Formats: sequence, structure tokens, C-alpha cells
Amino acid sequence: MDPYEGFREFVRGRQQALMRTAYLLTGDAPQAEDLLQTVLMRTARHWRRLAANGDPEAYVRKALINEHVSWYRRRRGRVETPTAHPPESGRGRDTGDESLHRLALRDALLRLTRRQRAVLVLRFYEDRSIEETAYLLGCSPGTVKSQTNHALGWLRVLAPELADLLRDADPQEAAP
Repeated sequence: MDPYEGFREFVRGRQQALMRTAYLLTGDAPQAEDLLQTVLMRTARHWRRLAANGDPEAYVRKALINEHVSWYRRRRGRVETPTAHPPESGRGRDTGDESLHRLALRDALLRLTRRQRAVLVLRFYEDRSIEETAYLLGCSPGTVKSQTNHALGWLRVLAPELADLLRDADPQEAAP
């Protein structure tokens, strides 16, 4: 019996969504690819058990977050020199304002703590509930609420030009 039965199909079907999550966590396409590849390699080793448990995607998403945090902890003492931003792809009908908003949001997200960024990605990009986010991050729902509140507050300070986007976030839901 093939220990990877179903794994290839899972990766083909969910790779784009998982890659977007990895990119939102890292803010860098090559790092996102490395992160996803690392997590998928580990997932493949345990695929039979994960598939039997019924929700391998939840495991992979949690592993992405945990691995991302682990990379940060390991690299904390190293000095890295950032490179120039990759050019926009030119696909779609993007107006200049949308590009500026996207860049402002990306830059502001990268200035948040990794935990705050993970909370915002899970809550607002992946549309996860407070309880799901708490489970994926291994913390309490109250921590998710306070981290969301702090992160949104920092985004309002770091990128006031995104006020329209941030107004959509329900402050009652983020309150501790």
C-alpha cells in the first residue's frame, strides 16, 4: 500500500491556498515557498495517520504557523539584509490605489509581531473563528481577541491610509 495515497491530490488541490497563507506569514515569496515545502515534507511522513484523522489541512496550517515562528526564533540572532520587492505581476485590472493599499498593508503587516500577523491572517484572510484561531495557535480565545485588538490598533497607527479596510473589522469581536 502506498503510504502517500491521497497526499499528492491533497497538495495539488490545496497548494495555492496554503502558499497564500505562507506568503502572508512570511511576506516574501521565496521564504513562503521554503516554509510550505518544509511543512509538506514533514506532513508527507505522517500522511497516513493525518488522513485517517480526517482534517489534514488543519494540521498543515498549524504546522505552517509553528514552523514560521520556529524559523524566527532560530534566526533571531542573525542579521539579514532585505532585498528589493519583486515587481507586480501585471495580471488583472489593478488600479494604482489598490496597489498602494496592498503594498501599505503588506509593509504594515510585516511590522507587526509574528503572533499578531498570524492572528490577523487566520481571522481576516482565512475567515477563521476566534475558537479555530485559538486552536491553531495553541492559545486561549481571550489571547486571540487581545492580539487581534492590539494588531488592528497597530495597523491603524502604521497605515492610516487603510482606515476603510480596518473599519470593516468588528471592534466588539476583537475586544478582550
